[in-house]
Amino acid sequence: MSIGLVAAAAAALMIAGSASPLPAEIKAAQARPAGTTRTDLQRHDLSISGREVFQARVDFAPGASFPRHTHPGEEIIYVLEGTLEYEVAGKPVTLKAGDVLFVPTGTVHAARNVGDTPAAELATYVLEKGKPLTELVK
Repeated sequence: MSIGLVAAAAAALMIAGSASPLPAEIKAAQARPAGTTRTDLQRHDLSISGREVFQARVDFAPGASFPRHTHPGEEIIYVLEGTLEYEVAGKPVTLKAGDVLFVPTGTVHAARNVGDTPAAELATYVLEKGKPLTELVK
């Protein structure tokens, strides 16, 4: 393969926002509840030492939920479609497509699709590098 083709492929990946996916050992530890799927979109190191940004699309079937959990960093949520109810620090908030939510570092939260159609969110995380994305809370 010529250097020009390699450079073009690398540029296409950068333009598309592709980055290295989560390491296999982290993905394996992140089992999904029934009715939810996560599509990893991009992950990049930040200019702040020890921090990275990770972005994913999370889809919820009607009635599906993700249990109470925390993250080792901030989460910024944008609801793409449907209606999702979040419990953030014990307080409920219901969002529809186009709404946003900020979840501070270490805050216990959960999500569920309260509608009768599929729902989805774009989740952007600013994380401590090397830590699992999610820690379930009882």
